[in-house]
Amino acid sequence: MTSFLIGPLSRIGIAAAVMACAVDQASKTYLLFVYDLAARGVVHVMPFLDLVLTRNKGISYGLFQQDGALGQWALLTFKALAVVILWIWLARATTRLTALSLGLIIGGAIGNAIDRLAYGWVADFVLFYVSAPDWRFNWYVFNLADVAIVAGVLGLLYEALVGGRAVKAP
Repeated sequence: MTSFLIGPLSRIGIAAAVMACAVDQASKTYLLFVYDLAARGVVHVMPFLDLVLTRNKGISYGLFQQDGALGQWALLTFKALAVVILWIWLARATTRLTALSLGLIIGGAIGNAIDRLAYGWVADFVLFYVSAPDWRFNWYVFNLADVAIVAGVLGLLYEALVGGRAVKAP
């Protein structure tokens, strides 16, 4: 029997959320306090990848930057509401992929919320780019929580568009 907050596949989602949040927070803790990325500036890792600390006071892609406490609390409140709604969806999940995907999104959201509570901003540090002699294209700077969120959304899209609903041969 499925309760309101725990369903038959909730364990998968909870495990994914815990892992996503833990890996995100471990990477940020290492880069901020052990490696001291802020003092190092831009660290070239590959010809298309740099590590650079960005203090994101907004949401994805740096939208809706909030410098004041009221704005930061509004973003945290919105994120908390989203996590509650996703958790209820997780309790009702009927496939493992849906449960895993929701868990990744929840874990990523919690990881970024921890930053916002601790620092007043989200620590982003991965920068992909493409460059040529005359131009350079930078992707937005992100973190591992963002990777988990994107992977979760892709899983949900796959499930909605392909998973289990494809026309089967007779």
